[in-house]
Amino acid sequence: MDAQQGHPRRWPILGVLVFSLLAVVLDNTILNVALKTIADPVEGLGATQSQLEWAINSYTLVFAGLLFTFGVVGDRTGRRRMLIIGMLLFGLASLASAYAQDPMQLIVARAFMGVGGAAIMPATLAIISVVFPPHERGRAIGVWAGGVGLAVAIGPITGGLLIEHFWWGSVFLVNVPVVLVGIVLISLVVPESRDPKPTRLDPVGVVLSIIGLVALTYGIIRGGELATIASPQVLVPGLLGVAVLAAFIWYERRIDHPAFDVTYFRNPRFSSAIGMVGIAFFAMMGTMFFLIFYLQTVLGFTPLQSGALMIPFAAAQLIFAPLSQRMVTRFGGKASAGVSMVVVALMLASYALMDANTPILLIEVVFFVQGAAMANIMPPATTAIMESLPRDKAGVGSAMSNTVRQVAGALGVAILGSLLSATYRDGIAPALGILPEAARHDAGESLPATMAVAHGLGERGLALIEPAKAAFVDGMHVTALAAAAIALIGALGVLRWLPGKDKDQKPPLQREHDKEPAVV
Repeated sequence: MDAQQGHPRRWPILGVLVFSLLAVVLDNTILNVALKTIADPVEGLGATQSQLEWAINSYTLVFAGLLFTFGVVGDRTGRRRMLIIGMLLFGLASLASAYAQDPMQLIVARAFMGVGGAAIMPATLAIISVVFPPHERGRAIGVWAGGVGLAVAIGPITGGLLIEHFWWGSVFLVNVPVVLVGIVLISLVVPESRDPKPTRLDPVGVVLSIIGLVALTYGIIRGGELATIASPQVLVPGLLGVAVLAAFIWYERRIDHPAFDVTYFRNPRFSSAIGMVGIAFFAMMGTMFFLIFYLQTVLGFTPLQSGALMIPFAAAQLIFAPLSQRMVTRFGGKASAGVSMVVVALMLASYALMDANTPILLIEVVFFVQGAAMANIMPPATTAIMESLPRDKAGVGSAMSNTVRQVAGALGVAILGSLLSATYRDGIAPALGILPEAARHDAGESLPATMAVAHGLGERGLALIEPAKAAFVDGMHVTALAAAAIALIGALGVLRWLPGKDKDQKPPLQREHDKEPAVV
């Protein structure tokens, strides 16, 4: 294969890779629509808000912790092989999730889904970098991002249809046919490729990163549950997580085969782009967590209707992501991504103006504009990250990008979810005076918990419904403003450190190492 011309079947290969990625992205978008149903004690598992957060974060933390290792394993043993293994693991874990009998079983099964997802994601971007020549890579990554947008569009509608016609477990069972078709297509179309000089594995780094992230996230979520950070149940795991992550960074800087090579952050192009990815996903995942409850409980839409209402967000990504490279070419990565980050911050801030009477058309406009802005953040950031590294380290770049994205998303759900929980608990506390003191803590943990108690009390519980919705909306406003502030900080960072148009060329390190990897 000519490195400058690319693989002769590169576009069909890209199609198969995008289809394979659908399983991973589809699952997360479907799960968002199903959260309220899973929280229901009758129709679902009766999961609390913290258990719902862990159902999301058990996947993302394992996913993030193993991304780099599986990227390296794929570079060493074969990226197509890792892709097939990942699809198989993801399918089996989806079956286990579908038939979970309680929230803890679901959390564990979701963690195993994260193992499969960690094998799939880095392999797709790494193979794209191998089969596409440098001058087509930006366009290919744009199509890849557009495929993610397609999954985001399909997911909510699919989830809504499944929830309305089947039991909650069907949102995981739908992954199985996607996985089976994907495995067949990968075997027939995608060529095998390896890094001719693969790095060694770093099991110590992987273990330290997972322990540190889980401990820190547990402390954050526990803080939201207890509405305090002063409790030993919050401080001990939180400080332990910070200490272990500090040890992880110290260890990674001193070995020659790190699981997460922090020296890459010396490159301003790389560090600013990857920081932009992290901040964007921190804000987006944290706000998506409360939007479903806002649409379904506060505004009263069904799962299918709330899924349909998310289409403008996904459609905007599907439309604009493949075109984002033109924006970068014309205006430069700094201008296009920086302005897009500012727009995202403004859209997040607009949630602070929404309440139970907000016109749905206005909400749809906000979703569309936010989706269009996100579409002009991810492709240029991903391209900048991949082009900051030698071509034969494509798996490394992909894994580092996705690691930061997943960790940031998990922390967004944990931190913003805990902020929402603490604010909600303070707002609903006066209305819970009608309950026995022993029942007030559990009833005030989240909007679904309060609504479940209210419905269980019959007519007496009607007095809780409106205060619960009002408290949730107030908490949503605080959380949205916090997310907007973080996104604005990200925009300022992009405008300060991401190279401008005159520097948006492939760096010398890339040109020096831009040789054809081994393809067998």
